[in-house]
Amino acid sequence: MDGLREIYTRLKKMMYFILAAFVIGWGFTSYQEVFAGLIIGSLFGIYNMWILVRRMEGFDRAVAEGSKVRSLGTALRFASGVAAVAIAILFADYVHLVSTVIGLMIPYVLLLAERIVYHVKHH
Repeated sequence: MDGLREIYTRLKKMMYFILAAFVIGWGFTSYQEVFAGLIIGSLFGIYNMWILVRRMEGFDRAVAEGSKVRSLGTALRFASGVAAVAIAILFADYVHLVSTVIGLMIPYVLLLAERIVYHVKHH
């Protein structure tokens, strides 16, 4: 099975392509608010995945060493999601709120899809 860092690297590459598509959509369509929300949500989603990977590696080290296990950063990831939504609300004329929330979830959906494909190929 792939390590967490390799999975995150693949996910990040996929997200960069998706972000590029969102930027093109923002620049060349009349749905700029929707694509702006998707971009902001996706950026915060990547940040949340980075936090999760970093905390999981620390969690693995703590378990291996037998030391105290720290939190997985749930509060920090939740605060990041709140910040993305706050930006969407603050700039409601330029950023679509629902697309921001959808953008936040894109990395998790990609992670799920990538893991399903991996298990179908290897089992």
